[in-house]
Amino acid sequence: MATVEERSAEAGARKFPDWDSRRYRYYQPIGRKATLYEDVTVDVQPDPDRYLLQGWIISFADGTPAYSPTRTRLKSSDWHAYRAPDEEWERPHYQRQSAIVRMIQQAVANGRAQGAVSRFDRDWVHILQNHFSASKHAEYGMGIALMSGQRDGMTQMINNSILVNASYKLRYAQDITLYLADIAPDLNGALDEAQGKEHWMNDELWQPTRALVETVLAATDHLEQYFAINIVVEPMILELFRSGFIAQAAALHGDFLTPTVVSAAEADYTRNMVNTVTLMRLMAKDPVHGTHNQGVMAEWLDHYLPLAQNAAQHLQPIWSLPRMKVHGFQDAYQTAVSRVNTLLAEIGLDGNGGENS
Repeated sequence: MATVEERSAEAGARKFPDWDSRRYRYYQPIGRKATLYEDVTVDVQPDPDRYLLQGWIISFADGTPAYSPTRTRLKSSDWHAYRAPDEEWERPHYQRQSAIVRMIQQAVANGRAQGAVSRFDRDWVHILQNHFSASKHAEYGMGIALMSGQRDGMTQMINNSILVNASYKLRYAQDITLYLADIAPDLNGALDEAQGKEHWMNDELWQPTRALVETVLAATDHLEQYFAINIVVEPMILELFRSGFIAQAAALHGDFLTPTVVSAAEADYTRNMVNTVTLMRLMAKDPVHGTHNQGVMAEWLDHYLPLAQNAAQHLQPIWSLPRMKVHGFQDAYQTAVSRVNTLLAEIGLDGNGGENS
């Protein structure tokens, strides 16, 4: 008797391994068991080298597929090997962002209710007005670069990490804008919110940083941008200013609120830094392309590090502006140099992080 093949479009009609399970066995998890993060990110993005048997569904007019490894100079024998250490995907990302915003709002509201803002040192207010506000443009520029770059990632895991990074940078730039707008009424006209943009555009102290940001924005390689931002620009410029200046000097001038805003960005960077190092280390140690990738990253370092060193040195006069001084520029700069050296060592690259500059 002939076998009758059942055809049905009904959901669940076909029975196959794991058909009634929400756990998947078609990929190799990092640990003993797959995590929820892996289940919702691994192979979400199509890949003809794995399960997309009919080839790319969408291509550009010139025939380039929707996701092409030609969009970065780095090469990988397995793009899917990367898994973000922070395991962040949409739901935990929205939850964390929401919690950060609430934390800042509550801290600022409580501080204003206690009259804390009116007791800020007036010289410090001018620093917030001119330079803290200027720094948000650098943060915003890095966010825009990452927002554009994430589109080219070869897997959902890579896209998620770059996009989450972009979201944090854009949120922090917004945090600064809203924070200064919130405290301005308590300063009785002593804070001009337009001065941040003015200093970003015209103050000679910020022009090398602006040039560096625009150089990153102009790059067309998304992993070059990811590397440059988190391995060079963050420690040498952004973290240098946030942690090495604002967070150190604020309390001495009666300001216990601004470090709260800055602390969120420092926590963001810690997560983004670990993700970046993990991805770049995979690239540097790739069994097929590792040597090539190390050479490419060394070129990127040679390109961006001198620009960052120059930008950092131009910011040095800002450390002399407060009446009370607790942490000199050279100490902060050497901390930044050490950070870069540590990151390079973790990736598996040689470099002095600017020690001889």
